[in-house]
Parts: sequence; C-alpha cells; structure tokens
Amino acid sequence: MAEFTLHDLQCFDAVVQAGGFQAAATALNRSHPAVFAAVAKLERQLGLSLLDRSGYRVGLTDAGRSFHRRAQSLLCELDGLRTHAAQLAMGEESELHVVIGDLCPRPEALGLLGRFFAQCPSTRLHLHFEAVTGPWERLFDGDADLILHRIDKSDPRLEWLDLGKVPMLPVVGAGLLPTPLPRAVTPERMRGYTQCVMRDTARHSPSRDYFVIEGAPQCTVGDQLMKKEIIVQGLGWGHMPRFLIEDELRDGRLLSIAGRHLPGRVEELVAARRRDRPQGPVAQRLWQYLEAQASQLRAALDPAAPTPRRTPALRRSSRASTAAR
Repeated sequence: MAEFTLHDLQCFDAVVQAGGFQAAATALNRSHPAVFAAVAKLERQLGLSLLDRSGYRVGLTDAGRSFHRRAQSLLCELDGLRTHAAQLAMGEESELHVVIGDLCPRPEALGLLGRFFAQCPSTRLHLHFEAVTGPWERLFDGDADLILHRIDKSDPRLEWLDLGKVPMLPVVGAGLLPTPLPRAVTPERMRGYTQCVMRDTARHSPSRDYFVIEGAPQCTVGDQLMKKEIIVQGLGWGHMPRFLIEDELRDGRLLSIAGRHLPGRVEELVAARRRDRPQGPVAQRLWQYLEAQASQLRAALDPAAPTPRRTPALRRSSRASTAAR
C-alpha cells in the first residue's frame, strides 16, 4: 500500500462533512479538481472504495464509514497538536476580553478580576457585560476569551469551571397581589400582571425567552438591578437570582411565588472558554486563578454559607509554574 498524506485525509474528511466535492473545495479554499484528485488518489492507494457517488449527495460506503471514523481521530489529534504549538509560541497577551453575564455576582467577580490583573500590568483587560445569550455569542464569535455565565455543558466546543448554583425565583413586590397569597400561584393568575424580563443582548443570534408567560404584558430591562427595582416598586413581577434579593425577601419587600406551577429553576454559573482555541500564558493563569478562587463566588451565591478566607493575591513568581499547556 502506498503512503497517503494528511492533505488526502483532509480532503476526504471535508467531502464527507460538506456532502460534496464542490462544497469541500470551498471549505478548504482549494479547487474542485484538486479535492477530487486527492480523494481518488487516497482510494487508489488504499485499494478501497470510500465514497458512494451514485446519489445526488456523495455518501460513505461501509468501508469509508469505518475508515472515516479512524481518520477523524487522527485529524483531531493534529488540530490539538497545532493548538499546543500555538500556545507554546505565544508570549504574554497584550489584552484579554472577559464577559460577565447577568447571572454573575458582579462585586465578587470584579474583585477577583481586579486582583488578578493588578499582577499583570502588561495585559489590558477588556470587560463586557452581556445578558441571556449575549455571552455565548461573543465567545463563539471570537470576541471573548472567557465568559462568566451559564452554558450548555453538552457543547463539545467548550470547557468550563463550576463556580456555583444560581436559584432563580419568581417574585412579586409586597403590594402587587392580594394578601394572603394563594397556596399555588398559577401562570394564568399572573397573565394579567406586567412581567419584567431581561433583554437579550445578542446581536445576531436567535433570541431566547426564559420564563415568559404567553400573552402577559411585558416590561423589558437591560440588567438585573433595574429588574429588581421595578419589581420592588410593584411595577411588574419576574424571576430573579436569589443572591440579589436575599435582603428584600427577608424584610418582606419581595415575596416568592415559587410553587409547583411556577417552580423557578437552578442555573449553574461557570467560567467558560473555547476548547478549540489556543490559550496564552496569562489566559491560562487566569483560568487556574479562577479555579482556586471559585469558593468566593460560591459564597456570594449562597449567603448562608460561611465566608471563605481570602487567599493571597497572585504572585508574580507563579508565572514559571503556570506556563501555558
């Protein structure tokens, strides 16, 4: 059997992924004849028919399907090796972009970032504040190196650090509903009241709605603090992160209407980044720092938990022991 090249494998994989030679050529920025010749050469060298060309779209033969699975493993290893080489070649980053989402306790998050970047004077921090799907969009568009928000943990493009759980409670101002409150408040009961919802800051991704009751009048806000004030003043009701309303629940300015009809939800706050992007030395140190300091954010999300002792600020000497992977 003659030797085949990585180029041949990449062309074959592109044809399978794109469903045709022309689409594969476009994806690889190669000519159609070049891609066709590479795949034909691969089949000739292997002595196998890898593609079924009889249909409208190119498909895999049984042998092609088995070979493609193994080829994908090799190509993934190659991508990982390239990423690792890029990390090794990186110097200190001149800037990092971090997005804080609407479910993150801001004072604690800003405190952690401030202490870290005080030890990295050569790296400029660009902070962004986004809501709903805005953090995801910035991350996948390449406009963010790291986000502090919730994610879909099944997405293979992401890696994350767990920072804590965020209970979301449906609440009303003390005078919005007649008292005493019914045992189980239903969505139908709340449809006549203005529902305060967060504005999705995503610019081009499909907007997503959470907890929205169809047909209810809405008041849209850009941040959780404005949302809380509107609800406290009796101008609407809505779901709030519990860590933001502990005082108001305690003194009676806000009342929880959570129950079997409006159960709320527990979100998971994480630090997340792209798995398929190279990470420079400062980004890698920030990742390790957040992992070590996560208890401070967990304490902010659960005020009943004991306050952790603050660990010393990051030392410059840690640079040598936390080199990029």
